[in-house]
Amino acid sequence: MEPVWLVGGLRAWLRRCGWHALVVAMTLAVSGCSTLDRITSDPIPPPRTSIAPPPLPSSVPKTNDLRTPGAASAMVAPSANGYRMGVGDKIRIDVHGEPDLTMELTLSESGVVNYPFLGDIRVRGKTVNELQQTIDRGLRGDYLINPDVRVVVVAYRNFYINGEVRLPGGYPFVPGLTIRQAATLAGGFTERASMRGISVFRETDSLTKAPANLDTPVFPGDTVVVEQGLF
Repeated sequence: MEPVWLVGGLRAWLRRCGWHALVVAMTLAVSGCSTLDRITSDPIPPPRTSIAPPPLPSSVPKTNDLRTPGAASAMVAPSANGYRMGVGDKIRIDVHGEPDLTMELTLSESGVVNYPFLGDIRVRGKTVNELQQTIDRGLRGDYLINPDVRVVVVAYRNFYINGEVRLPGGYPFVPGLTIRQAATLAGGFTERASMRGISVFRETDSLTKAPANLDTPVFPGDTVVVEQGLF
């Protein structure tokens, strides 16, 4: 038997609120149970993750500008394709598998090399590729079926710096050389040197003169002239 006080209390509540309140309460209870069953039965999807893209670089590297200090050093190493050999360059001619056709020499004032089978070959003013092609054509067919010729510059000729420097003269070329560094090798500028009176004489097809500054690149065979300033 149910306790008398519980039955009496329920009857009093129903008289006060009416039977429709009991129906609403039972409906909410059933709805809550079905919702709970659905939550517990449905699989919980895994949390969504995303991979962040790599951060963009804060700045894009600039190309070399020869007008800015220090930028010339990355541009001045002579190109094997474009550099024209001259007196004082030390070169090596190598024909693979043919030791009698391999030699290493320093180009003399004549600019001519006496090469086996081919006689005198003019090297001065030629590029490495041009000399390779000349030797290849001379050997191919009559002497070798398929010659493998390689020419490299072992050491570049000196450059020269004259005028208002403490130790004018010729110095070994170093890749990346600028006039500022060339003057340092020559003991520095004198007190009378003009920074606006610097010129470079360069041998291309003919001797040319060009105005320069401290960051101008220096090439093998160049002659740098530092003039005296006006006081």
